[in-house]
Amino acid sequence: MTQPSPIALHTSALNSLPLLARGKVRDNYAVGDDRILMVASDRLSAFDVIMGEPIPGKGELLTQMALFWFDKLGHICPNHLTGDAPESVVSPEEAPQIRGRSMLVQRLKPIPVEAVVRGYLAGSGWKEYQESRSVCGVPLPDGLTNAAQLPEPIYTPAAKAAAGEHDENITFEQTVAIVGPELAAKIRDLSIAIYKAAAEIALTKGMIIADTKFEFGLAPDGTLVLMDEVLTPDSSRYWPVEGYEAALAAGQNPPSYDKQFVRDWLEQAQVNGKPWDKTPPSPRLPQAVIEKTAAKYREALERLTSQ
Repeated sequence: MTQPSPIALHTSALNSLPLLARGKVRDNYAVGDDRILMVASDRLSAFDVIMGEPIPGKGELLTQMALFWFDKLGHICPNHLTGDAPESVVSPEEAPQIRGRSMLVQRLKPIPVEAVVRGYLAGSGWKEYQESRSVCGVPLPDGLTNAAQLPEPIYTPAAKAAAGEHDENITFEQTVAIVGPELAAKIRDLSIAIYKAAAEIALTKGMIIADTKFEFGLAPDGTLVLMDEVLTPDSSRYWPVEGYEAALAAGQNPPSYDKQFVRDWLEQAQVNGKPWDKTPPSPRLPQAVIEKTAAKYREALERLTSQ
């Protein structure tokens, strides 16, 4: 495993390729008309707001984790990796800026649905369950507690929102209206299969994947392809196995490898003497929060990739 660079990259600046878009974390550049260079910055978003302070090494850790999972799950679903070196498409002086934090991928037609799979009751799902005994319209049995494992993983899609907006939970029937019954069913079934396989692998490493979200695109020949990031702490809720049972018994959130640490801090943060209203600008992250978050991301990758 390569060590992350100590210098944080908040925003990439490549002149050798045209910029397509800047997302919450990734900067995408066009490579011809059939490939994209995805550069994972060290930006961190929480509550759909990009923090002003980067998390050093985060982009490299996310990229290494995504590559780990693409390799492990390729037998279930094709992914968007081209196999070409990202450094091969930028100028030599720009190569250090992207090394270790980039993927050179196929250009696909993105499907405007976030494929969310939940294996445990957590976060907004727990809040909703307390009110309705269901999550995103999927009925669940009585008697479940915070952080409880669900009888079976459930598929709870969301409609992808414009930049700065919140993704909106939708029903499976609504995804059928968006992409058609055949593709909607295929995305659902593949998402659950990928989640189950990944959750099994993670458990052997002493980690629980409580929930995750996948993104898919269509290749020119109509093939459904897994794209963007996959099973990183930015798109998934990871819990260490140790401490889980105690947290479950206490009805608390288990300790987490994702950015929940930042979210918890932001819930208590104040701007101009008032609780932060989750709109830009975000409160300034203290150095201790930045370092603890970086350590969480690093520990998750080290644990996952250890033999």
